[in-house]
Amino acid sequence: MKIVFMGTPEFAVPSLEILVENNIDIAMVVTQPDRPRGRGHKVTFSPVKNCAIQNNIPVIQPEKIGSSECVEMLSELEPDLFVTCAFGQFLTREILDIPKYGTVNVHGSLLPKYRGAAPIQWAIINGEKKTGVTTMLTVLKLDAGDILLTKEIEIDDDMTAGHLHDKMSVVGAELLIETIQGLEKGDITPIPQNDVEATYAPRISRDTGKIVWGNSARAIHNLVRGTNPWPIAYAYLNNERMRICKTAVYDEEKLTGVEPGTIIETAKDGFLVQTGKGIIKVFEVQCDNSRRMTVQEYVCGHTLNQGDCFES
Repeated sequence: MKIVFMGTPEFAVPSLEILVENNIDIAMVVTQPDRPRGRGHKVTFSPVKNCAIQNNIPVIQPEKIGSSECVEMLSELEPDLFVTCAFGQFLTREILDIPKYGTVNVHGSLLPKYRGAAPIQWAIINGEKKTGVTTMLTVLKLDAGDILLTKEIEIDDDMTAGHLHDKMSVVGAELLIETIQGLEKGDITPIPQNDVEATYAPRISRDTGKIVWGNSARAIHNLVRGTNPWPIAYAYLNNERMRICKTAVYDEEKLTGVEPGTIIETAKDGFLVQTGKGIIKVFEVQCDNSRRMTVQEYVCGHTLNQGDCFES
């Protein structure tokens, strides 16, 4: 089976690697154009492009996948299947009509839940206990194609979006090769999604991480986990922005009579904050122009007192 692989970030690399390891005929890799990245804004290759180069696979980087030049180039390859994994561009009807057996997408949720750009983060922010990976047939409607295979992943209480991302990328690769092998054998029956059950996972922004202390300790803890490693949950204390990097729910229900956001106890390993429902413990923080540090390290250069209150 001749495949064209479309992907861009680190999440997609294990899926490309597993195709190479299984000697799949990869005619071409399509990835996003090179972009400035990092503090120095240095133009760098995408992780998928680096992987393709290392494996001597031809690469194209169209600004628009639906351009006439790109459609013509991909059509000339006469591919059996397109595979997409975190590619970053919508596929047009002209592109979807090219491969003989359609386009398979690796998506980071148990569809139809969490269609959209940020399913990993929102699953954690919303307090899900499980999520998973779905392979599906791509259609013009966002993440709405028929389901091919799924695999569940448990979400424990300390798992961050970064941890889930890394686990899901490996599970997704394993599910992809299983899907391709199943399609070749003809033993996978596509299952239509139930649109009534669909939920949406919009793109994450910096503002997503703003902590509302009137929410419950559990909801704030989930926000901290779901926005780690980016954009990181944050709040303001003494007119300084503090990123809250690591927390735990100290008490699910307790109310002490103080305003939500008030620090009610400080200790070497962390400090306790009253929320709208329950108490949360903060272990690691990061202030602007500073590195991430434990609370014990933070108090060596900052004043942190019982009774201090985060801005609401």
